[in-house]
Amino acid sequence: MRSDNSVTVLAGGVGGAKLAEGFARLGDDLTVIVNTADDARVYGLAISPDLDTVMYTLAGIANPRTGWGIDGDTLTVLDQMRRLGQDTWFSLGDADLATHVLRTDRRSRGIPLSTVTAELAAALGVRAALVPMTDDPVATLVDTPAGRFAFQEYFVARRHADTVTALTFDGVAEASPAPGVLEGLREAAVVAIAPSNPFVSVGPILAVPGVRAALASSTAWRVAVSPVIGGAALKGPAAQMLADLGHEVSALGVARLYAGLIDAMCIDERDAGLAPAIADLGVDVIVTNTVMGDGADRERFARELLAKRAR
Repeated sequence: MRSDNSVTVLAGGVGGAKLAEGFARLGDDLTVIVNTADDARVYGLAISPDLDTVMYTLAGIANPRTGWGIDGDTLTVLDQMRRLGQDTWFSLGDADLATHVLRTDRRSRGIPLSTVTAELAAALGVRAALVPMTDDPVATLVDTPAGRFAFQEYFVARRHADTVTALTFDGVAEASPAPGVLEGLREAAVVAIAPSNPFVSVGPILAVPGVRAALASSTAWRVAVSPVIGGAALKGPAAQMLADLGHEVSALGVARLYAGLIDAMCIDERDAGLAPAIADLGVDVIVTNTVMGDGADRERFARELLAKRAR
């Protein structure tokens, strides 16, 4: 059994990594369930962008300027690939490549992604349990007026400029939760949905068979943090996707997506006026400064969330 202070975070990307770090600074009983529908094969390597962003952040080596990649990394290999005539639209640093080479080698030997992830995280000194949502292949496909694109092509190569008309999580119906996912939801004292994109970061996690039901029935205190502040996303296409897919572009629009799965919704002070409408959804509303800067600020925010639970 986990402790009374155990926390499970559903995460994807930089927002998820920041919240995970905040909780990690408060204690060791932390599980982070991470989106893997963004995973891709690039230059022949198995890339897990969200897993690596969370792992590097918890290891204290993430690039503070971008939130992803490794701080101080160089691009010697990529520069040489460009000289050899390759289209280097997906940037990978030299130190970052070591992660992908090892992951690719281990996966080619039949070792599950969850096992490989645990090995890599432990080697970097990460104490939290870092868990992919599934060991099975799932791919986010983005439909646009220009056609259907794999997520990384839409997000990186096309700079998420296309209007999104639909999303498909290819393979998710056949996927199973990775070891630790359902336990993390059922046994935690707190489950936090990070301020990640609700459609392409949190959405694939909830789409894995059994996960949504486990969250809905969890006895944990369940809180979601809005990635939208004042009608805009701090990072990424969350606000644009809300608009494209017919939802209100606000913290209220995000809260409606999570209705029935959460006990509380945390919104930024700039959206305090939305609190009554969110409360009408049957959830408690936490209003605070949700912008997380450095590690101390992330810890401050995580501590505030836990303090609200204590009430």
